[in-house]
Amino acid sequence: MVYVLSAMRKPLMPTENYARVRRLLKDGKAVVVRRTPFTIQFAGKGRTCIQPVTLGIDAGSKHVGLSATTAKNELLAAELRPRNDVTGLMSDRKERRGSRRSRTTRYRKPRFDNRVHSKHKGWLAPSVEVKIWNHIQAVRYVSKLLPVSKIIVEDAEFDLQRIKAMEDGKPLPKGEDYQQGEQLGHYNVRQYVLWRDGYTCQCCGSHGTDKKPVKLHTHHIESRRTGGDAPDNLVTLCEACHKAYHADEIELPVKERRRKSTRDMVFMGIMRKTLLLRLKEMFPNIEVQETHGYVTKYWREKLGLAKTHTTDAFVIAKNLDASRIGKELLIVPKREHNRQIHKCRINKGGTRKLNQTPKYVHSFQLFDRVLCKGEEGFIFGRRASGGFDIRKLDGTKINANISYKKLQLIEKRKPLLVAYI
Repeated sequence: MVYVLSAMRKPLMPTENYARVRRLLKDGKAVVVRRTPFTIQFAGKGRTCIQPVTLGIDAGSKHVGLSATTAKNELLAAELRPRNDVTGLMSDRKERRGSRRSRTTRYRKPRFDNRVHSKHKGWLAPSVEVKIWNHIQAVRYVSKLLPVSKIIVEDAEFDLQRIKAMEDGKPLPKGEDYQQGEQLGHYNVRQYVLWRDGYTCQCCGSHGTDKKPVKLHTHHIESRRTGGDAPDNLVTLCEACHKAYHADEIELPVKERRRKSTRDMVFMGIMRKTLLLRLKEMFPNIEVQETHGYVTKYWREKLGLAKTHTTDAFVIAKNLDASRIGKELLIVPKREHNRQIHKCRINKGGTRKLNQTPKYVHSFQLFDRVLCKGEEGFIFGRRASGGFDIRKLDGTKINANISYKKLQLIEKRKPLLVAYI
């Protein structure tokens, strides 16, 4: 499939007439503007023919399905993998800021005194904002390739109280039960966890008395970065056991969190309405609709299709008689800026190593598309000595350390990395 743009960079209908594309390029009537997927642009005015194109979006926290279809053909199928590194980056930043406060450093004036005013109505956590933006980036990318006239998004809403009740074998919540959750009557999570564990250390069993009180802590089973502050990730420990555990002197009887993390479910509940509103604001000329998971499941099973993210997106687009496309794209957004200058670890002599090598090493930078031993790949790592780690977009290694002299630049890095699966 060759995607076509007009002389004004407006998307037209793609073509599979490769002979005609070669003639247009040879005669100078068109130029190549994108390699993957292959896209050409007309050099002058010409006849245009546009059909209604529907973009189906299977929204998700870790995998997003995209499918653009007409009544007869699927024109594009892609899987988007949103960024999931923001939570870790925010935690790193918090640790570094805390360490700076305890060091004797030069005085720096505050940039502003209070950040709470930035949390206006509708404020979302950065980890949620970046995933919503990745969804919008993918829609913008597709709309620049195809004349999309309608967008259909599948929203997902999870009843977490009902799910927890089913896992615990308790009666399903009804009516006012939703206002009486497990933390009812407790003013914070810590106090609830202490009450749940009977104000008793879950390691040594001490709970203290009036004459000999014991200081109790709430310990994260998984690190706060990965597991969060959910009650099922917290356990009660006395001060002595808590210190001994972090000193690797004892092992805890509780090694796994009580319940699987619901972070992805919570994200879907938060982002579903926000994504629809922002799509309507950013694409006023395109009709935006929503659908539900049970509708997608019904038609997918009726058609006998295997469950994948792109298949769900194809069903969501509702052009069920269209012929499927052969190749699928993988779209991966990458971090564009890294402001950390030095690594946290202090070397011998009190020096700290620079966090990264220069941006360009022998004219190559991270995530450039290169040709390596006859295969197209991306630069995932580079060394000042001139060695590069080349991988495919899905992480498959091509060569872990190859000289820059054996690489050929195909395309400079972009905010969205795109490759065929």
